[in-house]
Amino acid sequence: MTMKLRNHYYIMRHGEALSNVRNVVSCWPETFNNSLTTKGKKDIKASVENLKNKNVSLIFHSPLKRARMSAEIAGKVLKFKNLPAGRQVKPDKRLREVQFGIYNGRHLEGMWESFKNEEERIHRGIEGGGETYKEILDRMLDFLREVDETYSGRNVLIISHEGPLFLLQGKTMGLTLKETIERFPPEVRPHKAEIRELN
Repeated sequence: MTMKLRNHYYIMRHGEALSNVRNVVSCWPETFNNSLTTKGKKDIKASVENLKNKNVSLIFHSPLKRARMSAEIAGKVLKFKNLPAGRQVKPDKRLREVQFGIYNGRHLEGMWESFKNEEERIHRGIEGGGETYKEILDRMLDFLREVDETYSGRNVLIISHEGPLFLLQGKTMGLTLKETIERFPPEVRPHKAEIRELN
């Protein structure tokens, strides 16, 4: 059963960042200056243009630099500074990238060899403090429920990362974690700078 929410939510993955170009894992704490690329900035601006007539009044974002930069661009495109009070751009640590443990700052390829299959990730994290899919979904749901209890009738943009966003999308559709993995193979998960309606 799909979740009933009091606000209307849009989700967006951050734009292309240096970590994407270099195929390097980058989670919290950030190990290098992981800025958006020129392409990443342009893509965010182009995507957010499509929200100009949607009356978005709240933007929440992961505090990682690539998501924060994406949120700043979104705020400018939507002219938040010139709009009435109540329009806010706010970081929230629950929207952070997946915690990848010992692979933070390392090349992406080796990380995938840590699991036999993706289902293993539901209950097992990577060595060194890596998160399970269940832990990621729990924090994303905690964020969503808090926002939905605090506000009503608002249009909200959530800027985060591929993993947290596809897990949240599956949950709002009423899917289990196993069903979410099956429904959202990597090629149909949120692409960089892509905006989707959550509900």
